[in-house]
Amino acid sequence: MHNLEVSQTVPRGVTPLASQPPAAGISGPRQLLFAAAVGIIVINLFATQTLIGPISAALGLSQRQIGLIAMLPQLGYAAGLILLVPLADLIENRLLIVRLLTGCAVALATAMLAPSGWVFLLAIFLAGAASSAIQMMVPLAALMASEAHRGRVVGNVMSGLMLGILLSRPLSNLLLDSGGWRVLYGVLAASVALVAVTLNRTLPLRRPAAGLSYPALIGSLWCLVRSQPVLRQRASTAALCMATFSAFWTAIALRLAQQPFHMSQRQIAVFALAGAAGAVIAPLAGRAGDRGWTRPATVLSHLCMIVALLLAGVAGAGWGGFAAAAHPSLALGLLVLAAVGLDAGITGDQTLGRRAINMLPPELRGRLNGLFVGIFFIGGACGAAGAALAWVAGGWSAVCLFAIGLAAVALAAHAITAFRS
Repeated sequence: MHNLEVSQTVPRGVTPLASQPPAAGISGPRQLLFAAAVGIIVINLFATQTLIGPISAALGLSQRQIGLIAMLPQLGYAAGLILLVPLADLIENRLLIVRLLTGCAVALATAMLAPSGWVFLLAIFLAGAASSAIQMMVPLAALMASEAHRGRVVGNVMSGLMLGILLSRPLSNLLLDSGGWRVLYGVLAASVALVAVTLNRTLPLRRPAAGLSYPALIGSLWCLVRSQPVLRQRASTAALCMATFSAFWTAIALRLAQQPFHMSQRQIAVFALAGAAGAVIAPLAGRAGDRGWTRPATVLSHLCMIVALLLAGVAGAGWGGFAAAAHPSLALGLLVLAAVGLDAGITGDQTLGRRAINMLPPELRGRLNGLFVGIFFIGGACGAAGAALAWVAGGWSAVCLFAIGLAAVALAAHAITAFRS
C-alpha cells in the first residue's frame, strides 16, 4: 500500500481524521467510472440555464423569479458542499455517497411532477444539495492515486465533470424539444438512480476515524479558511471564474433567440454542444500542474476567458462596429469560438485549483474540497442572478461587460497573490 505524506501541518483548532491509505494507483477503467458518474450527476445543476423561459411560463413564475431557476440548483449545491461534504471526514464514504444520490434522484423526480413553481424550486434546490456527493468522489479518486500522478487523475475525473456541465445545456434543449422539461427531469432522476446503484457495487470503502462530531466538523471550517492560504486564494478566483461562466451561459440562449440568429431550442442545443470542446483542457491543465506550471497556466486560463468574452461582445453586441445582421454566419462562428474559449478557460482554472486543494493534508480533504467548491458555486449562483439583472438593464452588451469585469478581477487577484509570494 502506498501512503500519502501530509505536506502541511494540521491547523490549530482542527482535529485530523484518519483515512485509509490509497492504493499505488487508480486504474483507467475506475477513473472512467468516476468521470462518467460525476458527469451524469452534475447535469442537473446546469440543465435549467437555457430553459428558464419555458419552465417559468409553464409554472407561472414572474420575471423576478425566473433567475431562481438557474440560481437555486447551484445555491443548493453550495449549501451541500458546506453542510454535507464535511461528513466525508466522519462517515464511511460509499454509504454516504449512495444515500445522497438516492435523495437526489427522489428530488429530481419531485421536480418532474411539481404542480407549482415553489415545489419545483424547492425540489431543484434539494437536488443540488444532494449532488454535492460529487465532491466526495473527486477527493476519493485523488486519495487512491499516487502523488506523482494526482494532477493527472484529478484532471481526468474533472474532464468528466466539465463534460457533464457543458453537455447539460444541449441535452436539456434536445429533451425540451422532444418531450418537454418534465421529460428532462424524469431522465435525470432515472440516470442518477442508476449511478447510485452502480456506485454502491463498485466504490471502495473509506472509513475515516470518528475523531470529531458533526458540529465540531462544521465549526472547523472557519479554522480551515483562516489557516489555509491556498484554499482562500484558489477558492476566491474560482468563484469569480464560475460567476463569469454562469453569466455567459445564463444569457446566451436569450441572445441566440433574437435577430439575426432566431435560433430554436434544438439549434441552441447544438450551439451549446460546440462549447463542450473546451473540456479537453482538463487533462492538459492537470499535467501542467504536475510539471510546476500552475501559475502561468492559471494566468493563461483567465486571459482566455477575457478574450472569449470580448469576442462575444463583438459578435453579439456589435462592439467595434461589427454588424451581426450583415454577417450572421460570421457572428455565430465568433460566438461559438467565444463559448469554446470561455469553457476552456474555466476548465483550466477549476482543474488547477482542484489539484492545488488536493495537495493539502489528506485527512482534511473532505472539508477542503467542500469549502473550495462551495465557495465557487456561490460565485456561480451570483453570476447567474447577476446575468439576469444585466440582461434586463442592458441586454447582451451589459452581460458581456459584467462577465469581463468578473474575469478581470480574477486575473488581478491571481497576479497580486503571485507577486506577494
